[in-house]
Amino acid sequence: QVQLVESGGGLVQAGGSLRLSCAASRGIFSIMGWYRQAPGKQRESVATITRGGTTTYADSVKGRFTISRDYAKNTVYLQMNSLKPEDTAAYYCYVQRVSGDGIHYWGKGTQVTVSS
Repeated sequence: QVQLVESGGGLVQAGGSLRLSCAASRGIFSIMGWYRQAPGKQRESVATITRGGTTTYADSVKGRFTISRDYAKNTVYLQMNSLKPEDTAAYYCYVQRVSGDGIHYWGKGTQVTVSS
């Protein structure tokens, strides 16, 4: 079974930075990324990166967040700079297998809280 280990969440002041990490125990993934969900809001895609390095970002985080992959470590990172209170949410790692079977996995979530 694929296990996703997330880390890096926490409490920061507005304008601060955090770096989220998600390490997958095994597998080759076509997409790795991060979603977030705030209380009372719909879960949304924050950033994704394909195996080929193509990235996507939510408009709300463009210019502030950077997603990257370490293939050797099978890990995806999300560098979050200039954090805003609106970024407060539970952040979930997401990975999709490259096999074409549609199998994907979610991390258990890591809380990011930005104070003002």
